[in-house]
Amino acid sequence: MKYSHDGEQYHIGLREGDVGKYVILPGDPKRCKKIAEYFDDAKLVADNREYTTYTGYLNGEKVSVTSTGIGGPSAAIALEELVNVGAETFIRVGTCGGIDINVKGGDIVIATGAVRMEGTSKEYAPIEFPAVADIDIVNALTSAAKAGGGEFHRGIVQCKDSFYGQHSPERMPVSYELCNKWEAWKRLGCLASEMESAALFVVASFLRVKIGSVFLTVANQEREKAGLENPVVHDTDKAIRTAIEAIKILINESKE
Repeated sequence: MKYSHDGEQYHIGLREGDVGKYVILPGDPKRCKKIAEYFDDAKLVADNREYTTYTGYLNGEKVSVTSTGIGGPSAAIALEELVNVGAETFIRVGTCGGIDINVKGGDIVIATGAVRMEGTSKEYAPIEFPAVADIDIVNALTSAAKAGGGEFHRGIVQCKDSFYGQHSPERMPVSYELCNKWEAWKRLGCLASEMESAALFVVASFLRVKIGSVFLTVANQEREKAGLENPVVHDTDKAIRTAIEAIKILINESKE
């Protein structure tokens, strides 16, 4: 069932024709305007709840940016409703905290897959089903990151529902689980922790659409614990530019 009124999607406030085939998905609504500045002829087309949408053009192709809010539930709603109005290819742009000791604040992280330590994806697929990014988007993001210069990493990220469960796990009633699993993610080479990709990857698999994720690393609590240099960076522009260039690559490939 498409939960809409007269064709307008219930949460995101969009209709068919309002968005392009390609959509960038930040969490923060305030980040949408900054991303839309990279578009040609960008216009605000909807603003409802945590969902703000601008639509414009890149390389002559209609593209959009829609915010998702924080976490899997609101991100899954955005993805479902964007697909309902015609979007097909998505790149999540956000922030993450480093887990692997080699991931520093300011580095770019490209997710190839995500640990499903959250609840939304479990209402779509059994836990045995993997949360993986589309390989074409991963490759486009990799090419864009290489061209942009600077440090970047590509691999698995961990997704959770509790921000403070990551940063203060020892004070949680289930500290025994959070702390032990964190050690497992470190041993398995997880690059970073964030909150949306696992849900988005699984929902995209179900809906048969393409998705990938790219993040700015804000800081790394493991580097801080080890007494290593731990820069704290909040400027997401490098991650945004990586996503923009990746979409241009995907557009050019589709034209070829």
